[in-house]
Amino acid sequence: MLNKKFSPARQSAFDARFDAQKIAFGPVVFQCVRYAWKRGILQAVADAGDAGRSTAELQAAGGWSEYVLKVVLETCLSAGVVYLEEGRWVLDKAGFVVLTDPITQVNIDFNHDVCYQALFDLERTLDAERPLGLKVFGDWPTLYEGLSQLPEPARTSWLAFDHYYSDVSFPAILPDVFATAPRKLMDIGANTGKFALAALAFDANVELHAVDLPGQLAVLDGNLAAAGLRERADLHPTDMLDDAAALPAGMDVVWMSQFLSCFSEDAIASIFRRVAAALAPRGQVLVMDTFWDRQRYDIASYCLINTSPYFNNLASGNSKVYESGDYIRLARAAGLELQTARDGIGYCHSLLRFVRAENG
Repeated sequence: MLNKKFSPARQSAFDARFDAQKIAFGPVVFQCVRYAWKRGILQAVADAGDAGRSTAELQAAGGWSEYVLKVVLETCLSAGVVYLEEGRWVLDKAGFVVLTDPITQVNIDFNHDVCYQALFDLERTLDAERPLGLKVFGDWPTLYEGLSQLPEPARTSWLAFDHYYSDVSFPAILPDVFATAPRKLMDIGANTGKFALAALAFDANVELHAVDLPGQLAVLDGNLAAAGLRERADLHPTDMLDDAAALPAGMDVVWMSQFLSCFSEDAIASIFRRVAAALAPRGQVLVMDTFWDRQRYDIASYCLINTSPYFNNLASGNSKVYESGDYIRLARAAGLELQTARDGIGYCHSLLRFVRAENG
């Protein structure tokens, strides 16, 4: 069984109580730090270096009122984003990360623009196992049906969050995808075509089959055409929640990246069954995903675990960031056997390679 603990060893009761207050005031801290970043207050503090700036100097330079500066910077102080030295505000290490770290900025934008308002309904969503928070954006059964119509800035922040983690991983895994020289490659959950375009560019002879909802495939269609690759791809509009929706057969490789985490365990089991049926005799299934149990550092596990409420509240109501063992168990039930597993891809991805059990 998996063992995991995030709290420090021999944590005192006082420290635990302080951590609990950080949870209680977490939404307040988030909004104030975001304001300080977005409105340029943190940059103004950073520009002063170790000398820092007084509240009066910041007021004169930036046009913020003394009141606003005190409210926002005092909260930033409590979060370790800035510190006070002889009455002057100086950027602290966490503030430097907020200003310079792309992952942190992508996460802040995603949580604010996509998740924040919807999370007010998390309690009802967890009880119902339906994405009731999605109503803040539109009347869709899941976010995926409405993704192409998601209003701004939510759509841009969602795409940035989804792509940032996977984009850096694609170049590293293309040799894995083409290790068996596949002629027919199926990309399930093709989305806007980041992987499809990379795969078609990597191998001039591969035949691509893209599977997704009609709205996403319409975007992919345009992206393929713009790249001059449309004739090498077949698009298959498919609702993977439909257990009766068969997949095109004879595939040498079936690729799924950050896709299965969009579904419940029952749906994943159904997808694996249909994927197994779509394989050519020596075909393989490659699943790249972000498993919180396979991370080297707690910071990655923390971010992944806390993405699961988004999947519940907005995406589908019954999906999450899974442990790798969940996928392996569900694949085995569908007649697929884990052949290899590779961790440490990009920021936090792992690649699981499955074959039909009789091929093992």
